[in-house]
Amino acid sequence: MSWERHISSPVYVLFAQNSISMKEKIDNIKSSIFKLSFIPPFLIRIVLAYGFYEPAMKKWNDIGAIAEWFGNEDWGLGLPFPTVNAYLAATTEILGVFLLLLGLGSRIISIPLIFTMLVAIFTVHFENGFAAGDNGFEIPLYYIIMLIVLIINGPGKLSLDHIIYKKLK
Repeated sequence: MSWERHISSPVYVLFAQNSISMKEKIDNIKSSIFKLSFIPPFLIRIVLAYGFYEPAMKKWNDIGAIAEWFGNEDWGLGLPFPTVNAYLAATTEILGVFLLLLGLGSRIISIPLIFTMLVAIFTVHFENGFAAGDNGFEIPLYYIIMLIVLIINGPGKLSLDHIIYKKLK
């Protein structure tokens, strides 16, 4: 590669122009990065929706067996009101899938999803340690962290929440 082509590269032009101060260059980079700020919350929502889909479908495909497992003290979780809890968990998860995909009510649905993950951690995963490979609490903890990010920062510009907010403004 000749030095003339190297000098005309976008990176060289961005950092070597004498007419632009270093602060302006940094501001330009920040501005460019900020234009992509809609991507992380969108990806978080998609990852969470994907992660909740399979457990929700397993629960709904055999809700009776899930209620039995929730309630049985010998080989299950020994939870009170197992049928109610099975329906609550399954409903929360499947609603979470659809609402997170759409970015609709993301902050609201994140609260019961966090509660569901806390119950899962303390009734199933905690005794297995941290590692996901050992059925530990690693993955539910990551979900909780991502849900907290959505509660604090919102679902992002690529969401129905954002579109509705803009229309109401």
